[in-house]
Amino acid sequence: MSTLLSANDIEQLVEARHYAPRSLLGFHEIENEHGLKEWVIRVFEPEAKAVSMFWADQSEQDAVPLSRIHDGGLFELFLQHRDELQPYKLVVEYKDGNREIKYDPYYFSPQLSDYDLYLFGQGNHHRIYSKLGAHITSLDDVEGTHFAVWAPNAERVSVVGDFNYWDGRKHAMQVRGGSGVWELFVPSVGEGTLYKYEIRSKNGDMHMKSDPYGFAMQLRPETASIVAQIDGYKWRDNDWMQRRAEQNIFEQPVNIYEVHMGSWKRVPEQDNRFLSYLEMADELIPYVKEMGYTHIELMGVAEYPYDASWGYQVAGHFAPTSRYGNPKELMYFIDRCHQADIGVIMDWVPAHFPRDAHGLAHFDGSALYEHEDPRLGEHKDWGTKIFNYGRNEVKNFLVANALYWLEYYHLDGIRVDAVASMLYLDYSREEGEWVPNKFGGRENLEAIDFIKAFNEAIFQYHPGILSVAEESTAFPGVSHPTYAGGLGFNMKWNMGWMNDSLRYIELDPVYRRYNSHLLTFSMIYAYTEKYILPISHDEVVHGKRALLSKMPGDDWQKRANYRLYLSFMMAHPGKKLLFMGSEFGQWEEWKEDQSLNWQHLEFDFHHQLQHFCRTLNHFYLDNPQMYRNDNNPNGFEWIDLHDHDNCVYSFLRRGLPDDPEPPIVFAFNLTPVPRDNYAVGVPDAGRYRKVLDSDAEAFGGSAHNGQQEVHSENVWWHNREHRLLLNLPPLAMVAFTLEQD
Repeated sequence: MSTLLSANDIEQLVEARHYAPRSLLGFHEIENEHGLKEWVIRVFEPEAKAVSMFWADQSEQDAVPLSRIHDGGLFELFLQHRDELQPYKLVVEYKDGNREIKYDPYYFSPQLSDYDLYLFGQGNHHRIYSKLGAHITSLDDVEGTHFAVWAPNAERVSVVGDFNYWDGRKHAMQVRGGSGVWELFVPSVGEGTLYKYEIRSKNGDMHMKSDPYGFAMQLRPETASIVAQIDGYKWRDNDWMQRRAEQNIFEQPVNIYEVHMGSWKRVPEQDNRFLSYLEMADELIPYVKEMGYTHIELMGVAEYPYDASWGYQVAGHFAPTSRYGNPKELMYFIDRCHQADIGVIMDWVPAHFPRDAHGLAHFDGSALYEHEDPRLGEHKDWGTKIFNYGRNEVKNFLVANALYWLEYYHLDGIRVDAVASMLYLDYSREEGEWVPNKFGGRENLEAIDFIKAFNEAIFQYHPGILSVAEESTAFPGVSHPTYAGGLGFNMKWNMGWMNDSLRYIELDPVYRRYNSHLLTFSMIYAYTEKYILPISHDEVVHGKRALLSKMPGDDWQKRANYRLYLSFMMAHPGKKLLFMGSEFGQWEEWKEDQSLNWQHLEFDFHHQLQHFCRTLNHFYLDNPQMYRNDNNPNGFEWIDLHDHDNCVYSFLRRGLPDDPEPPIVFAFNLTPVPRDNYAVGVPDAGRYRKVLDSDAEAFGGSAHNGQQEVHSENVWWHNREHRLLLNLPPLAMVAFTLEQD
């Protein structure tokens, strides 16, 4: 049988090494040796003994056999022109006696436009997730899935799965010019299909990879991607989304409950299983609402293979973890949050990725998403790879990933993990273990450019969201807009405040008088950035002890210090974040493989701590002085920060100038010694009403302060015209505000 294929083409097809199989396989119009137009169909079925074809408007009885042109399973058929071109079906009879009727994937034309590929190559295709990955679609009235993946250094890429018995010879993909993108439409593949990409590198090595853009993945330890239809969810949060876009987040209360969904609560009677997204909607949301939090921050949203990484070593950047359900069930959970007026923030990890064989590492046989040089491309401390932010397609992958979560899942914020590790080339490296930038400096210029591009993109499409940096250095302008020379985040975790204040509160009170700077220094820089004050999961693991356990003294003093510390956090300028379990005084460190110790609530004092935390949260929500003016020095005023001997500190919190509410006077006694008739200067004369007392009996305190109201004295004190004489309880905070008649 004669063929127009060269011997080299045949060899590469049969050996599954051809980089552009669709240029030879499938349907083609050709010119024969006589110069006449002719149609040809070629099929590669390595295990077939016979192949025939019939058009979609015919029946199987009309099938025409193809001729075998190579014993490896290459078949060919020359045809006359038909009036109407349409898809055709193949009848494949296998050597093992099985028989299959299916559409030929190589009939269908490539779907990605040159403009798509151009934008991707430039790093500017903000919705590249709608092109790459697996997308259920219909071509020429044939249902199937379009697959596309970026692997520029591969010799051959195939999509494999149950539909082709994981045989990489059967669905080899077509490369699109010099873009490095491979694509193929596979008929009859639909939702729920397991798949991977089999990638043959140029040295002949084979790699089985999950889809970097896959919308769903198997639950660990399995690693296949899953074809998922994520369109079509009917959102019911229009009011929330509209209000979010119009609000000034800096003048809104932000009080975040940080949650690891796998350990917030489990079902011990059912093999200690996780709660599902649907169950969390019924249990977590009412709890958060009752406790007075405004946002939930979710750890480990994107799929990850290793539970103990807590979700910070991501393998499925576009796939919600299947631990708790499917993508639309996560959408339902977030939708329910919005209907309850609760925002949802995602922990996002663009700083690094794991080495797992099915993931991004050495994806096409080369350092594709990472750097080849380990001095640039590896975090030795974490055993992970660092993204190559200077590569346009990698930057595009990450920017589009953030936009994807905001677009498809209606997230209200992104907290970017480990920003410091991105900003500095010498992060956690000794001399000689890092490569300076082109100017000889330690700043990672490519990562900085990426961060700016990411923030510009997300705020362009989604005004009103939070973009939060977990950043622990003094890098300038983290929460400043890019047009002002900043990185473009709108908030930053105040790690300095967290470290200093925790060091202070852990001290035995006898030593606190010598360390007042740990409590007061944060106000020196409080307005250099727009801060969130975090007490996060990192502070209650790995031997750091639970928040309540950190406190000094006997059990009563520990609980008093706990209430005092949370009061100080709430009164201090800045938005708030508290890790789950801290709100009811869990004694034990957090463990990701078990539920929080909800059994603690069988004891009164844990109920009292939870009641205090709930009261404190609602106090924050109910008083605009606590949040409206966070980022303005006019919103905070020290009354006295110099009484180190008594360890008593006092200040005012004010709202915006046009707010009608009077300032709130806070006084903190950081010793176990009551201090009666303690004078606190105030700016205005009148009757002051107590609005909060962390030592109240309802919270497990001593109820030392019985002053429901205090009248000011016209005595100059603390450089103010009036003063209050307060009975300060031990290890407690009291707050008073001027009564407006």
